[in-house]
Amino acid sequence: MMYIIKKITWVLLLLPFFASAQQKPVLPLDTILQRIDKNNLLLQSYGLRAESFKHTAKAATAWMAPMVGVGTFMTPYPGQMIMDEGDKGSVMVQLEQDIPNPVKLNANKRFIESKGKVENETRGVTLNDYKAQAKRLYFGWLVAEQKIAVLKQNEKIMETMKKIEEIRYPYNQSKLGSVYKTTAGLEENRNMIRMQEGEIAKSRAWLNSLMNMRGNTDFTIDIAYQPVFVAAPAIDTASLALARNDIKKMDYSIQSMQLNIEAMKKQSRPDFKLRFDHMSPLTKMMPKAYSVMGMVSIPIAPWSSKMYKSEVKGMEYEIEAMGKEKAAMLQETQGMLYGMQFEIQSMQKRIEAMEDKIIPTLQKALDVNFLSYRENKMELPEVIAAWEALTMMQVSVLDEKLKVYLMIADYEKELYR
Repeated sequence: MMYIIKKITWVLLLLPFFASAQQKPVLPLDTILQRIDKNNLLLQSYGLRAESFKHTAKAATAWMAPMVGVGTFMTPYPGQMIMDEGDKGSVMVQLEQDIPNPVKLNANKRFIESKGKVENETRGVTLNDYKAQAKRLYFGWLVAEQKIAVLKQNEKIMETMKKIEEIRYPYNQSKLGSVYKTTAGLEENRNMIRMQEGEIAKSRAWLNSLMNMRGNTDFTIDIAYQPVFVAAPAIDTASLALARNDIKKMDYSIQSMQLNIEAMKKQSRPDFKLRFDHMSPLTKMMPKAYSVMGMVSIPIAPWSSKMYKSEVKGMEYEIEAMGKEKAAMLQETQGMLYGMQFEIQSMQKRIEAMEDKIIPTLQKALDVNFLSYRENKMELPEVIAAWEALTMMQVSVLDEKLKVYLMIADYEKELYR
């Protein structure tokens, strides 16, 4: 008996721990964004690619491997008449080494290193897109939870009306059709709840994917979170150029092309080659001999310089075009952000009026109608009409809030893209 009492006591003591272990983890928006930044596989690939350019740049200063050759030198073909022992030829050993111009190598190294910075900014552009996508999913989930809360609250009123109709019907104080109508209203309300639960499940799966987690990993969000719109203090092209990742990427791309131009211009510098030949005669009558030759390229020759000069000219035009494109992007973004800012503020005022004036009025109308209905002074269809009007307005307000939240996410995306 004492053993059973001890066992029950332990179970009761451990129950709170089991309950806490079964609770879903709550992930605030900041935590989700941090996990995306840290764990997303595509974002990791950009870092690896940028690291690869560092090692490729180191390899750019390496020399070609030396060439070693062994063969014969001035050896007559078989069957030829040899007039002198010296005509037998020699065994030849050849050593050859290309010596590239260090100025050209260093210029090419700087160009390759610059590609890593472009990759890092490409990661920033992708991260900004993922953050905007995560915010849209998070805000959609948040509004879906709010809609479910509204629908469940209003469902209680419909359930009360259904019970009243079921009580009145046996006494001929209600019609059977009214009972069916309340049942249909309840089912329609529950279908709306199921639709919002589907939206939540979809958002959860997509957020898991962005965080590199299993799609069915269960968690919930911070329901108390309230997105706040903070307008940028100044939206000028200079501040946008410093804030936007795509503009930074374009700047680094321009810098990379400028370094490429410098590397191409260095092609006018000569390269060198050193060759050493050693001959061992096939007869002892002849002395051993060697040959040392130094060679230099002449890249300034017209038929050779045409290649890199044309490429330099083409890249200069490309840089100029990118500069125009950058200015156009900044100008377009500036106008877009101002337009989004005014639209968000207008929508917020409209929502505020709906919440402060329209919904309280509809709520009072429903309360009055419901009180009259309970006193049997009003027919059910009028109460249901008031209930539907309030429910639809509350859902419409939440739809408008979602539009504002999504526009806030897009505004921040365009501001830091």
